[in-house]
Amino acid sequence: MDRLHAMEVFVRVAEAGSFTAAADHLGLARSAVTRQIAALEAHLGVKLIARSTRSLKLTSAGLAYLERSREILDLVGVAESDLAGGDRRPRGPIRISVPMSFGVPMSFGVRHLVPLVADFATTYPEVSLDMDFDDRQVNLIESGLDLAIRITTQLDPTQVARRLSVARMVTLASPAYLERHGCPQKPDDLLAHQCLGYTGTAKVSWPYLVDEALIWVPVRCRLQANSGDALVDMAQRGLGICRQPSFIAAPAIQAGLLTRILSDFPGPELGIYAVFPSNRYVPSRVRALADYLAERIGPVPYWDQSLP
Repeated sequence: MDRLHAMEVFVRVAEAGSFTAAADHLGLARSAVTRQIAALEAHLGVKLIARSTRSLKLTSAGLAYLERSREILDLVGVAESDLAGGDRRPRGPIRISVPMSFGVPMSFGVRHLVPLVADFATTYPEVSLDMDFDDRQVNLIESGLDLAIRITTQLDPTQVARRLSVARMVTLASPAYLERHGCPQKPDDLLAHQCLGYTGTAKVSWPYLVDEALIWVPVRCRLQANSGDALVDMAQRGLGICRQPSFIAAPAIQAGLLTRILSDFPGPELGIYAVFPSNRYVPSRVRALADYLAERIGPVPYWDQSLP
């Protein structure tokens, strides 16, 4: 048995979730793939894949072996590239997780991440990319993911991450709304206004820095939605005041459809992070993608650069 080849077959089966799909990808017969996995399990003396008639799932040993196999195969690829003339261009599969919670990361994923990832794929045609949009905060190792994008004020201290950029929260209303109802001058003035908040929050409060202290201001939300884009659209129609990340609201601000208010009272910044499965080894292709995203977004995000 060629252990390196068997390892590659195992990784393909784990990533594809199917013997047939892995066989098609590798250009092998399904029976050949099955034999390779059986031989690898016999050599290791453990079960790597739990099979059923309809699906397959990695065992705990399989999950651990998958992570190590990816590391080894990537190191082999780097070594071969060095001998082939120093070509270290990224190559191989990358699976990315983009959560959709409250519509905010989803909006970032569709508006900004998808175009950037598409440009990366165009620049590096030997990379294959799989983007997983999901509401759940998935376990990267168990799900076979190489990278997750997180937008948050604070990461779990156990997570291994690289900060790509920042996102600002801005408070917005349409010119028509402000003409009818007046413009709030301080955060407490929001109590007298109709606001637009996220679905599923019984009591909505928005954070602001007042005299260098963080306060939470309760607001009344007559209309709610689980999509940041929907809330921005409602605000443009004069239905109330919303508070959204600038990466969603920037086009409406630039077009004069929404006006920033309470600019003297910023809220906590949101960090935009690339989160990795572990700190033991990050494949070069995954590092290259994180570098690319950080460079293209910029320390001052491109969507903020033209805002007042």
